[in-house]
Order: sequence, then C-alpha cells, then structure tokens
Amino acid sequence: MSNKLSKYENDAVRLMRESEIGILSTMSEKFSGYPFGSFVSYVSAKDRTILFYFSDLAEHTKNLMQDSKSSLTIFKVNEKGDNQNSNRLTLLGDLSLMDKKRSDLIQDHYFNMLPESKSYANMHDFNFYKFVPSQIRWIGGFGAIAWLKPEDWHQLNIEWSEAEKDIISHMNEDHSEAITASLNAQYGLNCDKATMISLCIDGYYVVANETKYFISFDEPCLTRKSYKDMLVKQARLYS
Repeated sequence: MSNKLSKYENDAVRLMRESEIGILSTMSEKFSGYPFGSFVSYVSAKDRTILFYFSDLAEHTKNLMQDSKSSLTIFKVNEKGDNQNSNRLTLLGDLSLMDKKRSDLIQDHYFNMLPESKSYANMHDFNFYKFVPSQIRWIGGFGAIAWLKPEDWHQLNIEWSEAEKDIISHMNEDHSEAITASLNAQYGLNCDKATMISLCIDGYYVVANETKYFISFDEPCLTRKSYKDMLVKQARLYS
C-alpha cells in the first residue's frame, strides 16, 4: 500500500471509530429498485465490521430481510468551511442478523459503547445485526479520494480478544498516566483522569470529563504482543 493510501485508510478508520451515527441505505422492499436512507446509530466492533441494534418494525430492517445489500455513509461536518470539502466515508456491504450466541458475545460491548441503547433491550423486537464492508470509498476533501483495500475491513481473528478485560484493568490501574498523555497528545486535552473502556485493532476508547474519545494507533494490532508493543510505543512517544 502506498503512503498516500495508507494515510487515507488511517483517516477513514479514525472517522469510523470516532463517529457513532451515519446514513444507512437499504434496498426498499415497498418501492422495489429504490434505495431507502435511514439515520442510524452504530458501534464499531473490535475488527472493522460494524454493529447495529435494530427494531423489527423499522423500515430498514424490513428492507434488509429481503436484500442484505446495504451502504453506510459516515461524515464529519466541516464547521469552518465548505461541507463539500469535508471528510466522509461510504461503506458498501451486507447486513446480517446475528444469532443469539453471537449477540450475547457483543451485547456488553455494544451497551458499553452506547449506554442509552440498553433501554431498548426491554423491548422484544430489537436484535443485533452485523455489517461487513466489501467496498470502501474515502473522501478526505478535494483531491483526497480513493477506494480502499476491502480485505483490511473484513472479519478478522483477533488473538488478544479474550484478554481485553485484563489489558484494560492493567492500563487503568498501573499506567493511567500513559492514557492521559495519549489523550493530551491526540486531542490537546489536559485532564487528571481518563479511563480506558474498550479496545479495537486500531486503538482504544477512553472516557474523560464524561466524554468518550478514541485513541488511534499507527497500524492495526491483532496479537497481544503487538498491542502491548503499540501501547509502550505511545507511552514513550507521548511522555
């Protein structure tokens, strides 16, 4: 991958990780042949697949039951200039209903990242869905446009997954200064306390001053050793 494409991918991943809302387009079941756009919330998984929590009554749920082909557009409003020169990401892929076993595995992660969605669990018509991107279109403003490598966004086997709670506990208890240093380096935010809450292959999430932030890595980390090495690298870089 060229340095330019690598930068595009890093920027695209960061936008996807930092956001939790987008426009989901499904193929209309009621009006055949037409795409139907819905405003949705999402959670990014430990890999780069995307998780949704949908009601059976929603129009987009009815649509995807007929045709799994979907498109998710994520964007960041340019508050200081032309929105046509803003960052946006379009992911094409397929949506699928998760079975109960897999739903149980991701439920805690989803509610941890979007606590307000937990209230929907009391309703019997909500289910978890997974979106696996097959094509990725990045626009980072004028001239910064590319189709990214889809294989980097498919489902991945993550060796450190079962050790996530241990890693989080260790960092919060023994290396809290490294977390706050990373937050300051990437966001210019000085704070006394920041708590790591979730990991993914591209970085990790922290909460500080009741706000959630994503600390990004330079490259994906799939093994426990590579994750540890990246955390040590950042601690040395930002200290």
